[in-house]
Amino acid sequence: MVKVVSVKFNSHGKAYYFDPLEIEVHTGDTVIVETSKGLDIGECAFGEHYVADESIISPLKPVIRVATVEDLRVAELNKEREKEAFAICKEKIEAHQLDMKLVDVECGFEGNKILFFFTADGRVDFRDLVKDLAAVFRTRIELRQIGVRDETKMLGGLGICGRPYCCNQFLNDFQPVSTKMAKTQSMSLNPTKISGSCGRLMCCLRYEQEAYEDLMKTIPKAGAFVQTPTGYGNVISTNVLRQKVKVRLDEGGDAECKILDADQVATVPGGRPKLGDPLPQVLIARVEKPEEVPDAVADPWAAPSLFAEETDGSPQKNGWGEEKTPMANTQARPEFRRPEQNRPRLSNNGGRNFQQHDNRPMAKPENAATPQAAHQVGQGASGQAKPQPNVDQVNKPNDKQKNQNRNRKHHYNGPKSPNEGQSKE
Repeated sequence: MVKVVSVKFNSHGKAYYFDPLEIEVHTGDTVIVETSKGLDIGECAFGEHYVADESIISPLKPVIRVATVEDLRVAELNKEREKEAFAICKEKIEAHQLDMKLVDVECGFEGNKILFFFTADGRVDFRDLVKDLAAVFRTRIELRQIGVRDETKMLGGLGICGRPYCCNQFLNDFQPVSTKMAKTQSMSLNPTKISGSCGRLMCCLRYEQEAYEDLMKTIPKAGAFVQTPTGYGNVISTNVLRQKVKVRLDEGGDAECKILDADQVATVPGGRPKLGDPLPQVLIARVEKPEEVPDAVADPWAAPSLFAEETDGSPQKNGWGEEKTPMANTQARPEFRRPEQNRPRLSNNGGRNFQQHDNRPMAKPENAATPQAAHQVGQGASGQAKPQPNVDQVNKPNDKQKNQNRNRKHHYNGPKSPNEGQSKE
């Protein structure tokens, strides 16, 4: 592994590896590097990182320094000089009546070279043009012919997709593109729809070519003789991405067409058999996979169960056979009340908690059991029942309570006697 930094000399150019030596270089820094043509200025596209030894072209050129203020000033002067050289070269081309189109001009950092890029349909004799340019600029002149794709990469622009050109944004090398790729992807063969601004086939046709080639291996071709679960027929059309085929069945006639999955049909080797020959069985029954039921996800907001589970893991049930639900009737059970809920509630008489002054004995129900037939409570080990108090004696008030009830005045909210408010006769 070798430690390198990636440097680009222009926005649409390729990144090259350089040795940072002991200089600390970060992404986005402007640096001065040594090239085979002398010193040049560029921008660090990727800071210090390690690459394999096989990806390095020896010898690895070093980074001289991080660009200073003076270096940046020289770079600005070279930009102004490039604009001036472009205008002069264009005039010279018209003067010599050369069939060429000037695209771009680059000036070396040290000012010892000017490079002109142009496009042309064929070979151009520009020897006289080079002599005139050398007499004007007094430096080394180089003219380089490029293709239409390189021209579009330098100039940039927007494609039919609405995004900047791929070649101007991130493509470093041009890959070969053919019309076969458009056929494989079932695209229109209209040149205006599959060509870019450069006049060549769009580079994006190659992006999904490998995926289409893999999908084409699992689907029959159009016109193939296939066997389906409902009979034999010929494939009319295919949908590679969805893996669907449209088959015209032999038994149903021309109107009998079905759209099936690619794994529901099988291509018959050798095509349709001769008349009288048996039809081969090439279709393998497809095994339907059971649908996977997703596991129930526990509700994180669900209240925890207040009842313990049985030994077999099932929830407890009440006397009626119903499952006990957590927090059921908790308001009626005092053990589930909060301390403030156990306070006595106020009555509806204006917020005053007046009690009813009624100590009359409760009426004896008609179907009440006699003391002899009542359930024996507190029966000892010997089987003898403890003596129970008489019900009439318990509910019968004593003399002291009678005197208190006689002297106590009835409250306005208390029970009224049945004769109250009536005149005595």
